[in-house]
Amino acid sequence: MTSQTITAAAAGSWTLGDLTVRRIGFGAMRLAQTGPALVPGAVPRDRAQALGVLRRAVELGVNHIDTAAFYFSPLRSANELINRALAPYPEDLVIATKVGQPRDPSGAWLPHAGPDRLRGLVEENLRQLGRDHLDLVNLRVVGAGPIAERFGALAELRTAGLVRHLGLSNVLPHHLAEAQAIAPVVCVQNMYGLGVRPEQDAFVGLCRARGVAFVPFYAIAADGRQHGAAGQREHPAVVEVARAHGVSPAQVRIAWTLHRGPHVLAIPGTGDPAHLAANVAAGALRLSAAELDRLDALHRAGAGAGAGSES
Repeated sequence: MTSQTITAAAAGSWTLGDLTVRRIGFGAMRLAQTGPALVPGAVPRDRAQALGVLRRAVELGVNHIDTAAFYFSPLRSANELINRALAPYPEDLVIATKVGQPRDPSGAWLPHAGPDRLRGLVEENLRQLGRDHLDLVNLRVVGAGPIAERFGALAELRTAGLVRHLGLSNVLPHHLAEAQAIAPVVCVQNMYGLGVRPEQDAFVGLCRARGVAFVPFYAIAADGRQHGAAGQREHPAVVEVARAHGVSPAQVRIAWTLHRGPHVLAIPGTGDPAHLAANVAAGALRLSAAELDRLDALHRAGAGAGAGSES
């Protein structure tokens, strides 16, 4: 598979409300730094490299970028980089952001925002991105408690025209039902991947039945963590499938994710142009029925997290 010639169109598309996005998108979490993200004192990424990756993503047909105001390191902000690289924005570009728990300037996490603070977080994203409205805002949730008040506050901002569409991040099925009783929900964004949280399978199916996109994060990581599979021993079954197609294990993981349903969107992130091209190219990878059966069995066993689970 020649990744340099494959664009995001190969993955197909899905509609978020009235916005059509290609099923391979781009996650901006890694843009602001090298190494671990969302930690104090992260090492800032080279600015020119970050800008170049964003522009190359759009050249490769990516029109769905996932970001947040709390994606930053000293000297770098993912939102500011997106603004600098891509504004004036292409008409078909959909920028999704999330609010819920902010970070202070040092990078430390602050308490979760109540309904009265969510407008300020939305306005922070608007300012950083240079927009008069946000295409999609996900409410990021921690815990199983009710979300009606917070989601209701975002629904009011949608009515006011500051937000076009609403989604949920890091939630449970009952949260989706709670939110849908208040306003339309176009996507659910949860940790999910090959062998990572197989108990989410039913939720993936529920989202499909309700016409809601399911957007996994950390889908490339063999252990479900943001650091990815670097330094880990990849599961032999994943390696064998990758070799059969002449691709990387990460590309197999992306392809498997997309095979979970037409409503599943991938948002792999990277600061490396070569990795970006490979991630986009994974949208063209078609796994055989036998390969899918093998990987699905691995997933159900929760055994996709490296070779250590199979001895």
